[in-house]
Amino acid sequence: MEQISLFGESEEKIVNVAAVPMRSPFRYAGGKTWLVPRIRSWLSKRGGLEKTLIEPFAGGGIVSLTAVFEKLAGSSLMVELDEDVAAVWRVILTGDAIRLSDRIESFDLTPDNAIKVIHSAKKSDRDRAFAAIVKNRVNHGGILAEGAGFVKSGENGKGIRSRWYPKTLKRRIMAIDQVRDRIQFVEGDAFDVCRANASRDDAVFFNRYSEVDHQALFDLTSNLAGDFLMTYDDAPEIRELAEKYGFQMKSVPMKNTHHARKRELLIGRELNWLQK
Repeated sequence: MEQISLFGESEEKIVNVAAVPMRSPFRYAGGKTWLVPRIRSWLSKRGGLEKTLIEPFAGGGIVSLTAVFEKLAGSSLMVELDEDVAAVWRVILTGDAIRLSDRIESFDLTPDNAIKVIHSAKKSDRDRAFAAIVKNRVNHGGILAEGAGFVKSGENGKGIRSRWYPKTLKRRIMAIDQVRDRIQFVEGDAFDVCRANASRDDAVFFNRYSEVDHQALFDLTSNLAGDFLMTYDDAPEIRELAEKYGFQMKSVPMKNTHHARKRELLIGRELNWLQK
């Protein structure tokens, strides 16, 4: 398949993520902040206030938040299966943002206190949401899975406090609260939600790499009535799937959290609209 040029002579420039608004309360090693300028380009052509942006593997929700905050879509539907991540979005988007943000702001973060919070996570939805934020901020790489270890030395030797910015987190959460009437959240299976919305021509879909059946995801995506954009690690098997379904793709550069340069694939039904 011909590899189309999306960005002309500037296509090899890596996005400076420090210049991109940080809106999510989560930090993720695989976050999509670097993709935001390309999301803006995509939605400026394929989005609009009459469209709903559907993000089936929401995670930190940066694509949905960008779409809603910058009015690149009229609304967003976020889908997440992970119970901890889902608890955070459910609490924020159902009117409990102030309680969660106040608790974050007043929390005395120490290793012992963090352990207590994590161990009490299942007492209520609010406790699970707060514990998820704490784990995401104190665990190595922001990993929420059981057994993930705390950050040790951290930035400037601050240990687990090196990623704990309570006032910033409160500000982000309360900003999301202001637009929550335009965000719908579903805790459930991404495939089910995509199937339920497959015939919608007033929706656009953003899919990111996830630990799923890639063949099934490509097959489902090929049947969507609305436009879509996917991102994947640039791997031969993914290129083969894109070619099989007649999708266009483009390899773009980015930097991971360790500042190592790598490439990811942008995949869509057609990407010519990204050309200058």
